[in-house]
Amino acid sequence: MLCTLPGRLILVTAASIGVLGAPAALAQDASEWDVDSHAAARLIAGSKIKTGNATWLRAGVEIKLEPGWKTYWRMPGDSGVPPTLDFTGSENVKSVTVEWPAPEKFPDGAGGHSVGYLGHIVLPLHVAPKDAAKDASLHLKLGYAICKNLCVPAEANLELTLSGNGAEEPVLEQEELHVPRHVALGAGAGLSIRSIHREGSGDHGRIVIEVRAPEGAPVDLFVEGPTPDWSLPLPEQSDATGDTRHFALDIDGVPPGAHVEGAMLTFTAVSGSDAIEVATHLD
Repeated sequence: MLCTLPGRLILVTAASIGVLGAPAALAQDASEWDVDSHAAARLIAGSKIKTGNATWLRAGVEIKLEPGWKTYWRMPGDSGVPPTLDFTGSENVKSVTVEWPAPEKFPDGAGGHSVGYLGHIVLPLHVAPKDAAKDASLHLKLGYAICKNLCVPAEANLELTLSGNGAEEPVLEQEELHVPRHVALGAGAGLSIRSIHREGSGDHGRIVIEVRAPEGAPVDLFVEGPTPDWSLPLPEQSDATGDTRHFALDIDGVPPGAHVEGAMLTFTAVSGSDAIEVATHLD
């Protein structure tokens, strides 16, 4: 998923993998790298954040891939496997919120597209401790797929103590800038989703979306259902006039027993370095 921007590709060669496997200099700043065949992952730590009556710790999952390899976003597209993050066994942790930087769209080699990240990605984490006066111990079992000409599973088992004084705060702050902004339907200047409506009746037909972005700027649009077992197709752009683009997708991939009418769908639009997320009930 961040999105990976040009010039941020980090090359992980066989020699550098050995370096990544070395212990981190400061345990409170980063865990050791867990190295797989073509990738490596670690946890990194940032600051303690206080907002109103809430206190949370900034952390992140950093993944580096060898050149040409990619991994997937939370919604992998027409093919692929989303990452799984299991924080079971963490200590003094009430909850963990995973932030997903804006992804890219790639041809999947089978006529469709997958959605994810190339080269280097950091997934920011917001960790809510049970007791804000004590350190939190984060334990993560990470499962993710990595793909080039073929796809292979990868996993990492990571641990890191979060004191609220981690040195990776600047990195995490920067990566959070790539997380899509949450905006309301129809709101915003520049990049915005102006309207969403359903054509057809029942659980069939299609969804039509109007997106506005600076004229000539490329736009990718992704849609997710209310639960992970929804598998809606990627929207396709039908036309563009000035700053307006029209996208549509056939209503497909709805799990048995679920209904489209009234379902809460999440739309993510990405255009260059800007990205927004709109959650709305479908009419």
